Amino acid sequence: MTSKEMADKIAEIMDDRKAKNIEVIDTTKLTDITDYFIICSGTSTTHVKGIADEIEFKMGEAGVECKHSEGYDSASWILLDFVDVVAHVFLQEEREFYNLERLWKDSAGKIEANVEG
Repeated sequence: MTSKEMADKIAEIMDDRKAKNIEVIDTTKLTDITDYFIICSGTSTTHVKGIADEIEFKMGEAGVECKHSEGYDSASWILLDFVDVVAHVFLQEEREFYNLERLWKDSAGKIEANVEG
């Protein structure tokens, strides 16, 4: 499975679990760490855990193992690392505080401006 296919599948799983504000960010030009960040919000810690659990389960069924996870204890921000794709499942307040979309999109815009300029 390509990293794009993985990102699309994770976003689909998030949507199936009623995640809010799903965003897929292509990081291939920004870092060698991963190709995509997929970010979503849950409405409660139970919802956040449910989304993360379903991602791990469905991706495992597809033959893609989660290499590392963090945040299950507090469930305010759960990170699932599939190497080429990293999923972030946030409580809305945490997502607004950390604002990963702005950070990575601003970086992408600067890289594209440098390439064009």
